[in-house]
Amino acid sequence: MVGKPKVFVTRVIPEAGLALIREACEADVWSGELPPPEAVLRAKVADCDGLVSLLTDRIDAALLDAAPRLKVVSNFAVGFNNIDVAAATARGICVGNTPGVLTDATADMAFCLLIAAARRVVEGHLHVQAGRWKTWEPLGHLGQDLVGRTLGIVGMGRIGLAMARRCRGGWGMRVLYHDRIRNEQAERELEAQLVDLDTLLREADFVSLHADLNEQTRGIINAAALRKMKPTAILINTARGPLVDQKALTEALQTGIIFAAGLDVTDPEPPDPDDPLLRLPNVVIAPHIASATVRTRNAMAEICARNLLAGLRGEPLPAWVNPEVAGRRR
Repeated sequence: MVGKPKVFVTRVIPEAGLALIREACEADVWSGELPPPEAVLRAKVADCDGLVSLLTDRIDAALLDAAPRLKVVSNFAVGFNNIDVAAATARGICVGNTPGVLTDATADMAFCLLIAAARRVVEGHLHVQAGRWKTWEPLGHLGQDLVGRTLGIVGMGRIGLAMARRCRGGWGMRVLYHDRIRNEQAERELEAQLVDLDTLLREADFVSLHADLNEQTRGIINAAALRKMKPTAILINTARGPLVDQKALTEALQTGIIFAAGLDVTDPEPPDPDDPLLRLPNVVIAPHIASATVRTRNAMAEICARNLLAGLRGEPLPAWVNPEVAGRRR
């Protein structure tokens, strides 16, 4: 390759990673507030050797076909459901992600949403802001206790385990989990019990979603699932919005099928400003900020950059989504 490899970065990422990319590559960085439109993205990657993408960028077969020189797609996220990995692999293109470094930040956010929803913190804050706080009320803003309750984890991976540790160690919660893979570490450390989803939904006071998004998990929390939960239960989602049927969740919150919800992700993102979910008092919604700490985002940027550079150099990616492409990479 003559000169520096050419790469396109679809958003401004932290300088901890961007500086590495700019030093080694001819980097075109999209500086817009919103993601580049599909047509712009396709034009930008047409002569690129590498691409840094976000979850907001759809990397499908058509886009990959428009980039005949592309060697690597480095996703600035732990998830990669925005990328057609099979299509990338078929074309000899490496795909990287940023796992591990956002575990604690995301688990912290999941618990933040849990306690905020359980104790009606945002609802109380808005009550005060609106000047409606007149006196101490014996029956005002009653929430749910946390100590000794039952936590249900859907997807006992790194983040699910970190959330369970917080709830078990700090609040003495009983831990149930549902996963296709048994987590012996969770069972050993936390006395967690592997159960079917129906049992988890019926018995858990708090259901926290940490599963990958795929065809088996899409809409796993639908109207039927919500009806199995306790009327005092709280749903937490810091994984992916489409795990939840949002219309069904709205109806469940409106009618008291469940007590409350705490969401860092929605479907779609962002939600329509007129979505009735946004007007409910018993839901706390954050703008997909679970990984938004300085240290975590810097670490993500560094891994993202190192994945990109390794892919350009023909080396193994530090966090390689499709290592099976190694023998036939571009």
